[in-house]
Amino acid sequence: MTPSGILGAVSDMYIRLIPTDLNWQPSPEAAGAAVAYVAGLFSGPGDAVEHVDYEFYDRITLIDAGENTSQITCPRCRSDISLDWLGDVVRENGGVSFEHLDMTVPCCGAVVGLDTLHYDWPVGFARFEVSAMNPTRAKYELDAQELADMASIVGHPVTQILAHY
Repeated sequence: MTPSGILGAVSDMYIRLIPTDLNWQPSPEAAGAAVAYVAGLFSGPGDAVEHVDYEFYDRITLIDAGENTSQITCPRCRSDISLDWLGDVVRENGGVSFEHLDMTVPCCGAVVGLDTLHYDWPVGFARFEVSAMNPTRAKYELDAQELADMASIVGHPVTQILAHY
């Protein structure tokens, strides 16, 4: 449930950083260093971040973009796939963590990995993430150098998912 008040519904923005290899996980020490690095990116004058933390997952987990994702397209037939279909897949799976990502898509019946579908906005799949809640600064997204620095800290290339809930 989203809190609401005089100004309307309250929403949260996240920058979610994940390894480019969906099974890869850093050491706990590297994860802690990554949190400190990301928090430091939002510590300048006028900058802020509500919360930065890391999470390890036992299974491959959908790292979604929340309300930002508006479209899913099949990589085989290029047809649109309903966002409701993905919601059904998650519900039938019992949550956002998966044993395997191969699913039969409703458009053409092909078996494809959930990670190979085209998402607008991008989502990811990972067993580790660093998330920054409600970050504020002049340049919201992490730039290429900051992503490279993050990769150096955790020991593996990373990508960012921009989420809105």
